[in-house]
Amino acid sequence: MTEDKTLGKSEIKKAEAGETIQVIKGEQKGKKGEVLTVRENSVIVKVGTKPQTDEPIKIVVNHKNYKRIK
Repeated sequence: MTEDKTLGKSEIKKAEAGETIQVIKGEQKGKKGEVLTVRENSVIVKVGTKPQTDEPIKIVVNHKNYKRIK
């Protein structure tokens, strides 16, 4: 008899590129930003721009550590 490892695990709702999220855990807690890239275990989020160079400030957030904002 084989056991299905997905049973008992709650499915994490991943954000999609272009959506806005808010970090709920970790060093960046409270920051909001736009999802640029979705990875298997995390998302890359733009949280601002550097005023001197206009480069985006990006952070990586695990799927368990953010919530989607409507």
